[in-house]
Amino acid sequence: MFCGHCGQPTPDNAPFCTACGKPTPPSPSPYAPALGVPETSGQAIASLVFGLFGFFFPAAITAVVLGHISRSSIRASAGRLKGEGMALAGLILGYMGVAFIPIILIIAAIAIPNLLRSRIAANEASAIGSIRTINTAERAYASSYPSNGYACHLSQLGTGSSSIGPENAGLIDQRLASGTKRGYRFAMYCGAVGIPDYTIIAYPITPNQTGSRVFCSDSSGVIRYKPNNVAGSCGQSSLPL
Repeated sequence: MFCGHCGQPTPDNAPFCTACGKPTPPSPSPYAPALGVPETSGQAIASLVFGLFGFFFPAAITAVVLGHISRSSIRASAGRLKGEGMALAGLILGYMGVAFIPIILIIAAIAIPNLLRSRIAANEASAIGSIRTINTAERAYASSYPSNGYACHLSQLGTGSSSIGPENAGLIDQRLASGTKRGYRFAMYCGAVGIPDYTIIAYPITPNQTGSRVFCSDSSGVIRYKPNNVAGSCGQSSLPL
């Protein structure tokens, strides 16, 4: 090296110039900070973002993996990368998401069957109420149109586009008259020739999902039921409510 004062050559790392005796500039420190502004690790940012959605299983795992990778990269970059705090936050959120997933699955396993049972109970209560409505409508129909007796089709009890009459008596709402309501289908049958009677049957559209029982009634007004998986018509092997 050369002295910065006199320009004469001097040994490397010598504290003083051998020619003029003045101190030489100190050697750069091996611990000097890296030149330039450090960049934020993209993996650390991604870990934090995925960690914010850690309650979703794939996001939580991704946050943990990217968090570990980014922290290793930042430590090996010698100051060229930053974002250790974001990577740590992503790791924490990711591990929280992984820990909460079993809890969420347990809650779902308990809640879903309860919700299904509540839905079935509500649909069955609606079907029973609809059959009571039809029984009342049939008595009113037979009283209003004695020559016809009971209606043989639900559409006769509903409201059509024309004026009130034996083909659209306006005694039940149009949704029930269509034959489908709240997870149940309704079918009406008339008695044999010379037997002025009717039978109304309600059965679940999707067994054990929209309902688990079949309901039926007739001109007696008694509503009966049987489990959906029991063979035979509703009048056979059925019990009154």
